[in-house]
Amino acid sequence: MKRTGTAQWRGDLKSGNGTVSTASGVLSNSPYSFQTRFEEAKGTNPEELLAAAHAGCFSMALSAQLAQAHLTAENIDTSCSITLEKQPDGFAITQSHLEVKARVPGASQEAFDRAVEAAKTGCPVSKLYKTNITVNSTLESERTRTAG
Repeated sequence: MKRTGTAQWRGDLKSGNGTVSTASGVLSNSPYSFQTRFEEAKGTNPEELLAAAHAGCFSMALSAQLAQAHLTAENIDTSCSITLEKQPDGFAITQSHLEVKARVPGASQEAFDRAVEAAKTGCPVSKLYKTNITVNSTLESERTRTAG
């Protein structure tokens, strides 16, 4: 299986701009620039796309790990933040931090924690990153469910 994405860039680093697209068309000429990456301009950037990819991959991997324990998640909500820092040799991604909340009927905290750890190391996107990966996880109980 192969998936593809494309990027086009015009101009220099600070005043230039570009677009990113995916073969599926989900992203189609989505803008990115120095301002969307290092400031707060509207558009995307590589780190935001990496964060979305890691959150999605981790959620699927956690679902698979829970299934191996004969558990099915009612829901898994994962957010990811990617840290980009200036290093002596240039910029580097130094951390990918995952925040996950899941409602898994019948799961013990121990079973959930085992599944989270296995998903953290087994997720294909985690395997791609050569950085510190951290996870804060919360197993929600039926009592934490809110109305509405």
